[in-house]
Amino acid sequence: MILPNGALVAVVDGEKLVLFRNSGHTDIKLSAVENPEMTERASGSPGHPSSGANPDNDTQAEDGFAMGVAQTLNNWALTGKLTDLLVIAAPRTLGELRKHWHKDLQARLVGEIAKDLTGHSTDDIASAISKAA
Repeated sequence: MILPNGALVAVVDGEKLVLFRNSGHTDIKLSAVENPEMTERASGSPGHPSSGANPDNDTQAEDGFAMGVAQTLNNWALTGKLTDLLVIAAPRTLGELRKHWHKDLQARLVGEIAKDLTGHSTDDIASAISKAA
């Protein structure tokens, strides 16, 4: 995958967000970006017991975190703080993020990688980007 210079890379799972900026032109050079303050959003109805129809508390917390990440990225897209975005997320988290993306954010997406790479080194992340189609 060719990643535009200046693109923001968001690496997400159900509990963690790590941001990078690409400073490479023909190759990928990722630099860590400070994480924004985010409000975790609760999903589902509070006070309901877990069951097959109601996800357990851990699942609700992960979905709420993904919703908070999506809202932050939506806000950045709407205010011009990002032009190009690559999202690398655990498959389930990526599905939850997609539910909450604004059309302006979708227009700025240069790619998605459905893989859990939080906790991996910057080199591992850059390698996964390079190998992505």
